[in-house]
Amino acid sequence: MASDVRLVLLCGTSFSGKSTVARSLAPRLSARIVSLDEINERRGLWGGDGIPAEEWIRTHELASDEVRGLLTSGMSVIVDDTSSPRFLRDGWRSLAASAQARFGLIYVDVDHATIRRRRAENQVDPRRRDVAGAVLDQHLAEFEPPQDDENAVRVESADDLQDLTI
Repeated sequence: MASDVRLVLLCGTSFSGKSTVARSLAPRLSARIVSLDEINERRGLWGGDGIPAEEWIRTHELASDEVRGLLTSGMSVIVDDTSSPRFLRDGWRSLAASAQARFGLIYVDVDHATIRRRRAENQVDPRRRDVAGAVLDQHLAEFEPPQDDENAVRVESADDLQDLTI
């Protein structure tokens, strides 16, 4: 496989700006975006309402199959998901290796006050579906950011991508 085929995994909490980062990065990498939220929506599910673990497992299986197919056909992929906990990130890293694709991890790191402000603004002028308060609270409390050994590139917004090399 060509060495320029990449799997770029986004990691960050809800309302951190991952989808914006994905849309900004995709043209630069000639990459397709695989969004777990979009897969859930096709399945009639919405993570903001809370989804049982077995449904998330199925969503990840579907996403993995889609990503594997794209990578093996020579297409770079950006996975748009919260990517928490770590074992999920490790799984994507393994999938990239098995497809002989380069792997990159981008951590969209935004403080909780900004997340809550963005959610409140979205509730007034919806640009995306909401996340229930209790679901967001649990998500923020349990989110596992990348550790130093994961070599994540940390950004705060799509603006940080200007000089980024993935």
